[in-house]
Amino acid sequence: MLTVLGFAMIATFLVLIMMKKMSPIAALVLIPALFCVAVGQGAQLGDYVIEGVGKLAPTAAMLMFAIVYFGVMIDVGLFDPIVRGILRFCKADPVRIVVGTAVLAAIVSLDGDGSTTFMITVSAMYPLYKRLGMSLVVMTGVAATANGVMNTLPWGGPTARAATALKLDAADVFVPMIPALGMGLLFVFVLAYVLGRRERKRIGYLTLDEALVPETDTVLVATGSGAGAGTGASAADGSGGRAGAGTGTGPDLVERATGGAGTDGDADRDADGAAGGGFQGLDPHRATLRPKLYWFNAGLTVALLAAMILELMPIPVLFLLGAALALTVNYPNMAEQKARIAAHADNVLNVSGMVFAAAVFTGVLTGTGMVKHMADWLVGAIPEGMGPHMGLVTGVLSIPLTYFMSNDGFYFGVVPVLAEAGAAHGVSPLEIARASLVGQALHMSSPLVPAVYVLVGMAKVEFGDHTRFTVKWAALTSLVVLAAGILFGII
Repeated sequence: MLTVLGFAMIATFLVLIMMKKMSPIAALVLIPALFCVAVGQGAQLGDYVIEGVGKLAPTAAMLMFAIVYFGVMIDVGLFDPIVRGILRFCKADPVRIVVGTAVLAAIVSLDGDGSTTFMITVSAMYPLYKRLGMSLVVMTGVAATANGVMNTLPWGGPTARAATALKLDAADVFVPMIPALGMGLLFVFVLAYVLGRRERKRIGYLTLDEALVPETDTVLVATGSGAGAGTGASAADGSGGRAGAGTGTGPDLVERATGGAGTDGDADRDADGAAGGGFQGLDPHRATLRPKLYWFNAGLTVALLAAMILELMPIPVLFLLGAALALTVNYPNMAEQKARIAAHADNVLNVSGMVFAAAVFTGVLTGTGMVKHMADWLVGAIPEGMGPHMGLVTGVLSIPLTYFMSNDGFYFGVVPVLAEAGAAHGVSPLEIARASLVGQALHMSSPLVPAVYVLVGMAKVEFGDHTRFTVKWAALTSLVVLAAGILFGII
């Protein structure tokens, strides 16, 4: 009974948010509450929620102060050179922009923290996507999938959990998986190229000079009509479209605002979207810039990331200290500090609110025993003849299970059971541990992963739109990793 209700609860949540019948926060709270009552444990709902909140509170604190920290770094101009460099590399070509998104997300993922990766990637790429009217779900999907593959780094979390759960050395688990994970990352780059070509076909190709001309500035508007407007891509895809001749109305409308022939010095500003009436990008002349403190901010960020990798202190504490120091040094005036905090308050509230709402979902799923019953049912459903192939079975199961469960639940609750079943047929625990990493490409888009709310929140994409677009590509990436692992004899 708990098994059926567990799957039903997850399916109900996904269907409602993908159909946009409920907001993610409401769905994360109300659906598990109703199912908790349905299983006859309504009296324990409060305990389950408090337990879930307690487990996710450090994550919420980390995200709150990480958003403030990186928000301040964006304000002071730390990432402006990255944006300008990517713009020059991409040359306003959608193919290069999407591939650049995958490369940037993969590189930044080396710090092992998904939230950091998404904040930096979206900050750098968002102006380009909005500027050219490209699909924003392409950006979120590619970034999440690339980060998912890189999330298998020993300091990223899953590898350490798998090694701990099976009492293995993390290096012994990760190093042999490098070729398979490399194939997965290569597939993400190929996918980015294909999606980029699709975007180029949809919106056309601009040279860098054309992209910088103020006349082609793009402004998204909700409704209206008039000359010079055209119909963009569906809002359900989270994308805008290139304007063309004719008229159009509704939320898909994209209108071109024309301006004067600005000087060369204004070109970069316009390219970042600053000249557009409806979108403000990284304006190189904004009042929040602190060019004299650039190297201090760069050094502080490098030191912060190094401290995270070396685990000198808990990540929430590091970001708390980093945000306080960044605010104090860059904006010694208290009024300026309050203004910077207020400027990022929406993101902080949205993301932290989503995390605490997710605590209700995970608290009920775990507290009622649904997760355990679901895992036991899946393991019990494995045919006896598949025993010698438990590595393959683990890899296949990791794809849906790491999406529907937290990494802790999967690696500490399910993987040991799979390893025990495999050991009875002579399958090494190392093989099981490596196979368990396969599903991480999809895991990073799970509604139970707080970082994904940072991604969709900063990109202004509906979670349901991101899920509908990304799941199929992320699952395919995981299957590529699994196939490569089998081909190379790793799994």
